[in-house]
Amino acid sequence: MIHETAVISPQAKIGENVEISAFALIEGDVEIGDETKVGPHAVLKNGSRIGVKVTIDAHAVIAGLPQDLSFDPETVSYVKIGDETVIREGVTISRATRIEEATTVGSNCYLMAGSHVGHDSQVGDNVILANIVMLAGHVQVGDHTFIGGGAGIHQYGRIGRGAMVSGLTAASQDVPPFSMVADRNDLVGLNLVGLKRRGHSREAIRSIKHCFSEVFGRVGNIKKIAEELKAEEEAQSDEAQEFLTFIIESKRGVVRPRKEGLKR
Repeated sequence: MIHETAVISPQAKIGENVEISAFALIEGDVEIGDETKVGPHAVLKNGSRIGVKVTIDAHAVIAGLPQDLSFDPETVSYVKIGDETVIREGVTISRATRIEEATTVGSNCYLMAGSHVGHDSQVGDNVILANIVMLAGHVQVGDHTFIGGGAGIHQYGRIGRGAMVSGLTAASQDVPPFSMVADRNDLVGLNLVGLKRRGHSREAIRSIKHCFSEVFGRVGNIKKIAEELKAEEEAQSDEAQEFLTFIIESKRGVVRPRKEGLKR
């Protein structure tokens, strides 16, 4: 199960039935869960914590040094990858900048070729990053989010649960849960198809649509509008409360719709 040309530190902790392909490099402070597959020329550096049944394809680099000029390489930090996640060719995931902390990728994620997860980022479960997606440092991505090819997310940006980010999007502001964004911070509507596919009730979807329409349809401070809506009977679904809370807690500001492009 381990190719003779692979370079593996004797200190690495490797689970059962792990496959390690030709010329892979596994450093000492690495833990690999059972039934994981490591492709040719993949590099798992110190601080890699890999779950069960993970696939790491050719030339991926896990737990590389953060792309932060002030980072001290002696800092002990990690990358943690959840079970059954797929890491395709050339993906890079940087370890955290803070001592004993981790950059995390959840379970059942799919990171396509050339995508990058920056230091201290937190990626939820069931997330898809298409080819060449770029997550800067300290980015948060909620569960069940899809980010299209070539999209770039600014440092400290937040992408809410169930959101959809179009390919080549430049997001420098927060993207609310269950919404869709394109181009440069252009909020184009709710991800209704995603909501239906994941089994959210009609009542919950109706509640989210009401909140979305009110927040972005009224004139005024959207945080104050969201705070007012949280007390309304029509905004009492868990999904609507999550949507409103996300907006209230935003520090970078929230993406906005073009006047002619809003889809409620």
